[in-house]
Amino acid sequence: MAVAGPEVDATARSTTKDVRGSALRLGLLVVPVAFFAVFFAYPVAAIVARGLKTGDAWQFGRLADVLAEPDLQQVLWFTTWQALASTGLTLLVALPGAYVFARYDFPGKQLLRAVVTVPFVLPTVVVGTAFLALLGRGGALDELWGLRLDTTVWAILLAHVFFNYAVVVRTVGGLWAQLDPRQEEAARMLGASRFAAWRKVTLPALGPAVAGAALMVFLFTFTSFGVVQILGGPTFTTLEAEIYRQTAQLLALDTAAALTLVQFAAVGAILAVHAWTVRRREAALRLVDPAQTARRPQGPAGWALLGGVLLTVLLLVLVPLGVLVERSLHPSTGYGLDYFSALTSADGGAFLVPPIEAIANSVEYALAATAIAVTVGGLAALALTLTRRGGTTAGRFVRGFDALLMLPLGVSAVTVGFGFLITLDEPPLDLRASWILVPLAQALVGVPFVVRTMLPVLRAVDERLREAAAVLGASPWRVWREVDLPLVRRALLVAAGFAFAVSLGEFGATVFIARPDQPTLPVAVATLLGRAGELNYGQAMALSTLLMLVCAVSLLLLERIRTDRTGEF
Repeated sequence: MAVAGPEVDATARSTTKDVRGSALRLGLLVVPVAFFAVFFAYPVAAIVARGLKTGDAWQFGRLADVLAEPDLQQVLWFTTWQALASTGLTLLVALPGAYVFARYDFPGKQLLRAVVTVPFVLPTVVVGTAFLALLGRGGALDELWGLRLDTTVWAILLAHVFFNYAVVVRTVGGLWAQLDPRQEEAARMLGASRFAAWRKVTLPALGPAVAGAALMVFLFTFTSFGVVQILGGPTFTTLEAEIYRQTAQLLALDTAAALTLVQFAAVGAILAVHAWTVRRREAALRLVDPAQTARRPQGPAGWALLGGVLLTVLLLVLVPLGVLVERSLHPSTGYGLDYFSALTSADGGAFLVPPIEAIANSVEYALAATAIAVTVGGLAALALTLTRRGGTTAGRFVRGFDALLMLPLGVSAVTVGFGFLITLDEPPLDLRASWILVPLAQALVGVPFVVRTMLPVLRAVDERLREAAAVLGASPWRVWREVDLPLVRRALLVAAGFAFAVSLGEFGATVFIARPDQPTLPVAVATLLGRAGELNYGQAMALSTLLMLVCAVSLLLLERIRTDRTGEF
């Protein structure tokens, strides 16, 4: 009778470990999967089904009919080409900044890094308001030189560059700072010119990061809503803005559903290409400590480049924000706090409460959304970390779910918000009268930021530490508490900060589900801008200024506790 040897025992232990690992991964994913299914997949599927289903029959022919309509073809064409133009312009303006932040060391660098990131966490409504104050009728340029751009596509393109400048600077600049400059120096010693060395050595290494940043900028601009709503007027509209018009104003759910499917397909393709570029970057590069690559600017060319980047930041970032603040302090009677004072009284119109209460509402909603996003995103990130080396069916399922978690960033928030109204309206999930509805919608946008912030740090934890703790008898929960949590605590705070900032500014879904007696700041700003009169305009500027300050303070705090010095979001 054969006796099992050590090899058989080792195989059995390994199999048992794999089974337990798969069970643990799937257990961690119960909450994220349920959250994603109930509060994203179900509402989106329901609104699409309501638009494309008549009785028991699906009307997929409506999709072809919508795509054949000349007006909607024009919307799709404008959405695509303005996203391409915005992406190209952003790369052109931001790549010099990425180099300066990567290779130069100068006083105030960390503060400036935080400043250029402020636009990214600002609500798109505030971005649109700032450029309206700068470029619109009665704006700063109109008063100084009679120049208005709010009736042109340039206002939209400039606002998109303002919003996405930090995406390129931090993503490309973060990788650039870690590339070993000695490789380029070696090429120059072998006779290559400065440009040739950069083109043949540095550019191929930066290619995946540039492509990834470009794809993310394209995604954000392809799905642009708040900026286009404020600056586009009746002339320019994107797919997202048209979905809102078809849903909220025309109640044409079949058209809105068809447009949602088109946007869903485009976003899915963009995210698939983005995931491929990330895998290329992770597999191909050998990186060094960023502290070893930064130096003081050298020579007139170096100082000129630094000066040019500082001037760009001044004109592109600080001037629009400064004009926004100036407009909030400049009523017709002269400089003062009249617009801020007016926020404390209800006017009996669109608001059932004083607009100033929108600040408290927004903070409360954002805190609740942050708690949800950190819980759901943290569990998802931990499951993805444990699946890094897995090749099982469970492992492939978890990695596929990682890609799905990014979809809320690109799928129509308008569709999600309206889907909430028509799906969460009966037991056991009758939430239409509940305050939690808004934080749930905001958390959908926060979860991807939590996952992307925590995942690199969790994967950097030495697996041997976890194994040693498990050998000593620690349960999986205790391993997480004693090993992972102390190492990722600061990353968790950063993730929570990003979730709070993006939740604070969420507009597309919130505009559908926020109650009139509990408006959020972005909804209040959009409502005020949609009403005639100097006082309403001034109050919108004042509320936008307050929202900008809250986001800026949050970001400055994040910069102080930031653990990932690679610059990735």
